[in-house]
Amino acid sequence: MIQLTSNAISELSQMLTAKQAVAGSGLRIGVEKGGCAGWQYAMSITQPQPSDHLFTDGGVTLIVDRDSLRLLEGSTIDYVDDLNDSGFRVINPNATRSCGCGTSFEPKE
Repeated sequence: MIQLTSNAISELSQMLTAKQAVAGSGLRIGVEKGGCAGWQYAMSITQPQPSDHLFTDGGVTLIVDRDSLRLLEGSTIDYVDDLNDSGFRVINPNATRSCGCGTSFEPKE
């Protein structure tokens, strides 16, 4: 299971409304090779595919592809808005280390 914080739910809801997203759209989060720690997070607003896993909370949907799920299982998605940066953050218990920017991580073996 992947959870969304109340800040993430609120921001995602506002984004979907502002983008006039098609019904059923959600935040797709995945992992791909790259970044300074080996794997990096990729996010976009999109429609789910038949093989995707869906996590719904507070009226919004998080979309995760099958291959990314094992590296994201148990994670929490938060939204942070501070002086230095703003955006969705992944709190991932499967990461042994993360880079300074927070978008790249090294998974546990």
